[in-house]
Amino acid sequence: MNTYETIVTRRAVRHFTDRPLPDEVLTRILEAGRWAGSAKNTQPWHFIVVRSPETRDRLAACGRYAGHLRGAAVAVVIVTGPGRWAALDTGRAAQNMMLAAWAEGVGSCIAALHNEACARAVLGVPEDKQIQLAISFGYPDPNAPATIEGWPLEKVLASVGRRPLEEMVHWEGW
Repeated sequence: MNTYETIVTRRAVRHFTDRPLPDEVLTRILEAGRWAGSAKNTQPWHFIVVRSPETRDRLAACGRYAGHLRGAAVAVVIVTGPGRWAALDTGRAAQNMMLAAWAEGVGSCIAALHNEACARAVLGVPEDKQIQLAISFGYPDPNAPATIEGWPLEKVLASVGRRPLEEMVHWEGW
């Protein structure tokens, strides 16, 4: 798959098979995150790799719509220190990892860990660090229902599909 195809075909995957992620695939995903650009090259991130089903189950309870962490082969939690651009840099690293995963045939989905105290307790993250998000990774289940936490997509998502380019691009000004 070329880069453009990887970008336009990647979708959130919330249902996975039991197939484990090979170490070399996981390493390439993590390396893609490591190589993300960051403001002033601060590279503010730390990646916590969670393979344990028990830990992923406990982590899933720390966020609304985070149930997909339970069925993933692995979860990666991105933690940063404080900083003006840490959230933006986290998004860049997350997107790199998710695109690298999709190029390998691995699906992914971001989970917001709304209850940061819960996630901090599960993972032992120090108080001076910020838990930005978690990403589930695994091989997509081809027979998965089109649901989020058991709800039809239309009940959870703001929209399904993509807005036309003409609705969002402005030339030379608004």
